[in-house]
Amino acid sequence: MERHVERELEILTAIDEGRPLTQRDLSQRLGVALGLTNLYLKRLVRKGFVKVVQFPQKPAARKRLRYLVTPMGIAEKSRLTYEHMAYSLSLYRRARQTLRESLTLLPEVGMKRIALCGAGEAAELAYLALKEFGLEPIGVFARESDGSFLGFTVRPLAELAREDVDGVIVATFDPPEPYVAELTALGLSAQKLLTLRRTTPAHSGDEAAGS
Repeated sequence: MERHVERELEILTAIDEGRPLTQRDLSQRLGVALGLTNLYLKRLVRKGFVKVVQFPQKPAARKRLRYLVTPMGIAEKSRLTYEHMAYSLSLYRRARQTLRESLTLLPEVGMKRIALCGAGEAAELAYLALKEFGLEPIGVFARESDGSFLGFTVRPLAELAREDVDGVIVATFDPPEPYVAELTALGLSAQKLLTLRRTTPAHSGDEAAGS
């Protein structure tokens, strides 16, 4: 599912929850600029999925707007939700298959010390795949190193470069190339990096294992 479609679904979902919501609230929820949020809202209004109503106001009060999902918008939200679920399931299956193909080779080459790079849903999938092969990650590392993940303390990526690892699972459903580049810049060999998605041909000469 394309990013702009995901954002439209998120906006429809947020408005349909019925809580008071400002454009700034929406921009923070989406993680995008306020101006871009305004453009998304205008497009949804233009399509007839969202309507804008004005709150009753005192003469001196600043104009206040409220967003409502229309019947057309509810139907669109249902359609996008179904598409998102189907896409997520397909993505999950492809990522699991790609990772399993990589992990199958590990015992043959004596690779047992595996680290997880990431602490989200993709990392949960990677952790379950490791357990299927009787492996336990030596640690979990991420850009945001606060908190814990599945009982592991999430450590900074910089510490990963100092670990004695046989492989690192780049646990993201996004295109892995930026993460691969960041890890190799830290001194990790690209041949030790296992990705959940196949890398693009542009990286074929420096592809991660499992791509």
